[in-house]
Amino acid sequence: MPTSLNWDDGEIITVDQRRLPHEYRTVHLRTVDDVIDAIQTLTVRGAPAIGLAGALGVALAAARHPADRAAVHAAAERLAAARPTAVNLRWAVDRALRRLSEGPGAVLDEALTMLREDGEVNRLAARRAADLVSSLGGPGALRLLTHCNTGRFATAAGGTALGAILDLAERGRVAEVLVDETRPLLQGSRLTAWELDEAKVPYRICVDSAAPAAMARGMVDCVLVGADRITAAGDVANKIGTYGLAVAAARHGIPFVVVAPESTWDRTIAQGSDIVVEERAGHEVTVFGGAAVAPAGARVFNPAFDVTPAELITAIVSEQHTVRG
Repeated sequence: MPTSLNWDDGEIITVDQRRLPHEYRTVHLRTVDDVIDAIQTLTVRGAPAIGLAGALGVALAAARHPADRAAVHAAAERLAAARPTAVNLRWAVDRALRRLSEGPGAVLDEALTMLREDGEVNRLAARRAADLVSSLGGPGALRLLTHCNTGRFATAAGGTALGAILDLAERGRVAEVLVDETRPLLQGSRLTAWELDEAKVPYRICVDSAAPAAMARGMVDCVLVGADRITAAGDVANKIGTYGLAVAAARHGIPFVVVAPESTWDRTIAQGSDIVVEERAGHEVTVFGGAAVAPAGARVFNPAFDVTPAELITAIVSEQHTVRG
């Protein structure tokens, strides 16, 4: 199974997601600062992937400071704070850090265990979600819609919602996938379309605002998305634009399915309004392809995520459970 994160001789090797689809390029992360920069600049993105990068970052810190636990804890806190919304980052950093008393080798072993586990977790969640979508969608080939990127670039391998789509495609159950471009940074048209093209799954790209129109025209049988944090109540934080899709899907009676690992659940948070939503720099909106597309000095509202309430979600599927709405 192709992977997007690897460990090799004291460094993290990952795909630079900013350069796709024009260039498939790997980068080598050798320090904690490298890892933090990669997470914040979206060189590495996707909740599971940034969690795994964070855990490997703790391993880098432990190797650099084998006799200074305080320094490793400080580095771990910086890693966990690199992006605030996705709970997987804190979860993975804390899990790696718990092995620190056993030495740097144990920290690395734990991070590599998480890396290996991720592929299996994704495979199980994808299969469970594909089974559910098959039962919801009837016997024929399905027209699916997805948002952002939830494939192997967002994880270590396989993917969550996109993993389920690829599983369905292997069963011959996919007629077409509508891929939201996912403004402002186009993770759908740059990354998801790239993965679907690689897998030879039929797809079309649509601008985000066209997705509700596609639903109204009967072009969508099911919506499949990932998640960055899920509350105890089942509210879901995911890439900005997800909430609007859920509203439109509810209006048209279309199943709306979230696929995410158990590590994405944050049961310490009661409801979606308690989630801290990251707001990113305005230039992501006002500059496109290196050219300004807004008046100089324009103010910008650029949340990276939104929150979809549980009542709009048909089901949340993990590697262990299917929670029906």
